[in-house]
Amino acid sequence: MALMTTVLAASLALTAAVGVPKPEQGAVSVAGAFRSADDTGYGAVTYAPGPVPLGSRIHVTERVGDDGTWIELRLEGVQAGRAFGAHVHRSPCGADPADAGSHYQDAVDPVQPSVDAAYANPRNEAWLDLTTDAHGHARSQTSVGWRIRSGEARSVVVHEHTTATMHGHAGSAGPRLACITVPFV
Repeated sequence: MALMTTVLAASLALTAAVGVPKPEQGAVSVAGAFRSADDTGYGAVTYAPGPVPLGSRIHVTERVGDDGTWIELRLEGVQAGRAFGAHVHRSPCGADPADAGSHYQDAVDPVQPSVDAAYANPRNEAWLDLTTDAHGHARSQTSVGWRIRSGEARSVVVHEHTTATMHGHAGSAGPRLACITVPFV
């Protein structure tokens, strides 16, 4: 029992050290296989079956704590050797890529869509850009010092390319290729 307690304490210390909020504060995990956007309902949809094929998989995990929010994104079986942009969005996925709405922002830019680097940046939004390996698998994570406001974020969208940071283009990542609806805590 003492060894288990020591291992648990060490695990929690490591979690805190790398900026991952303690899971007991709140956690959500959603996984799914991408299906056609013509299929309505809850889950993962692809709008571009070339880079994000039907049946490829996505997994999103969110953990929240007193220090903020940690989010992980994993893709499996998508186009190999490719960089994608990915962000938390305000609305659930739908048949139209635009259904997911704009990026979730902790401090909301009064001008939408936001391309002002003062608002569209990885400290104010949850950016999860990633690059796939030779098998089409990738993993990314982000940790931010805030919690998502209840009901104001509903999905993670995978975009055509990595996220731009230049003023006037900040937060842009090209067309929406795929989406998964996530019930953020």
